[in-house]
Amino acid sequence: MENLLNKAKTELIEKILPYWMDNMTDFENGGFYGRITGENELIKEAPKAAILNTRILWTFSEAYNILEDEAYLATAQRAYDYLLKHFVDSTNGGIFWSLDYLGNSIDSKKQIYAQAFAIYALSAYYKATQEEEALLLAQELFGLIEKYSFDPIQNGYLEAFDNEWNLLEDLRLSDKDANEKKTMNTHLHILEAYTTLNKIWEDSNLKIKLENLIELFLNKILDQKSMHFNLFFDEFWNLKSETISYGHDIEGSWLIQEAAESLGNPQIKSKVKTIALKMTEVNMEEGLDYDHGLFNEKDGNDHLDTDKHWWPQAEAVVGYINAFQVSKDESYLSQASQTWDFIASKIIDQKNGEWYFRVNKEGKPYSDEDKAGPWKCPYHNGRACLEIIKRLG
Repeated sequence: MENLLNKAKTELIEKILPYWMDNMTDFENGGFYGRITGENELIKEAPKAAILNTRILWTFSEAYNILEDEAYLATAQRAYDYLLKHFVDSTNGGIFWSLDYLGNSIDSKKQIYAQAFAIYALSAYYKATQEEEALLLAQELFGLIEKYSFDPIQNGYLEAFDNEWNLLEDLRLSDKDANEKKTMNTHLHILEAYTTLNKIWEDSNLKIKLENLIELFLNKILDQKSMHFNLFFDEFWNLKSETISYGHDIEGSWLIQEAAESLGNPQIKSKVKTIALKMTEVNMEEGLDYDHGLFNEKDGNDHLDTDKHWWPQAEAVVGYINAFQVSKDESYLSQASQTWDFIASKIIDQKNGEWYFRVNKEGKPYSDEDKAGPWKCPYHNGRACLEIIKRLG
């Protein structure tokens, strides 16, 4: 435990957080740059994504909450100020999807995934600063999600809306996603956001919605037979994909448990702990390679994608530690340590800093994948280190 704790703390404090402060801060145009390529080239005029800005805001807010370093708070303040000035739609409410490098909106759609990440980040920032405006904005975004995205007839949340909150035809989060109205991924991050908001705001409706999300995962999204999440659904919850995402499975296992614990209902907590353990066992049996790295996914034709992306490795370490804490079985802790060693040897760019986006089965990095960008942020690896510090410190 002490060995893993020291490794994670060193990686976070000496490498991950300084990388983002030193390389991504845009002193000329405000906020943070939008991209660094896999060849370590800074693209100063790259668009600035809501996902990147809110994940930076969450990471540095939470780093301050745990480590109390004023430099982290200053970075969080920068992300918060830029969010308020450029990403918030003061006319229709909500968070724009992306801006140009000067801070002008270039995609004003209201992707619910981005609204959820803003709540997640603002809640952590409020905890760090007690800034009332941050809490008010998080509450406002919660109201907008419930007003426009929640499906009162079939339950669950719809994916994406235009600038004026009309449902879009193209609902996809990225080019890799299916164009379906309800997804596991968006529901997972609404769950994460509401869990964090629930820790700073006592509200009966929020608690009802959070409990409903837990039940949706247990009854609609999780395949209770295979112990994998289903990924894509139509508005009536008809399944539209048979792909398994090993990273989302292990990430969800501990996030659902965290949600249940924040509610404090003993029955829900007990049920979710049992499921978290079962999901972890299946994840280790089916998703881990011999080198202790976690495979990416398997499609409906049983084709295994053997690439190892950075974020499933980070989530695996947290999920395995969580299973150890639930069960007291030290084999989970051992597996967490071995997966961390895989990260250190294959995923971390020891020369240029940060983590490679992904490596192939042999551990060779893909040079055409971003080092920093809309989908490559300090959130997964930073959070893994922070969770290790919280759980093992």
